[in-house]
Amino acid sequence: DCLFSLEERIEFMRECFAHLANVKTTTFDGLVVDLAHEVGADFIIKGLRAVSDFEYEFQMANMNRNLNSSVETCFMMTGAGLFYVSSSLVREVARLGADIDDLVHPTTAVALYTKYNR
Repeated sequence: DCLFSLEERIEFMRECFAHLANVKTTTFDGLVVDLAHEVGADFIIKGLRAVSDFEYEFQMANMNRNLNSSVETCFMMTGAGLFYVSSSLVREVARLGADIDDLVHPTTAVALYTKYNR
């Protein structure tokens, strides 16, 4: 189960990227390559934190290429200062009352603090 509803998560993303006019937040059911085709995207960008992320994402990228060879997957590595950060760790740290301000967007931090009554 997700800590926040789909609507809440969409709103977090919209606020996080509000300063970027060329970023759109949407939801979909189905295959990401179908969404990419529908919106005219040529690339799927995936963030990687560790080698373990790469193994799964590499499989996914190859399956997506098999499904739609006109959509390419690009991988971006996280900065050295945040490679250890995951949503489950951030939730746990927030739940235990520690500061997460340097780990997430301010909107998300406020929502997590509120959720955990801080």
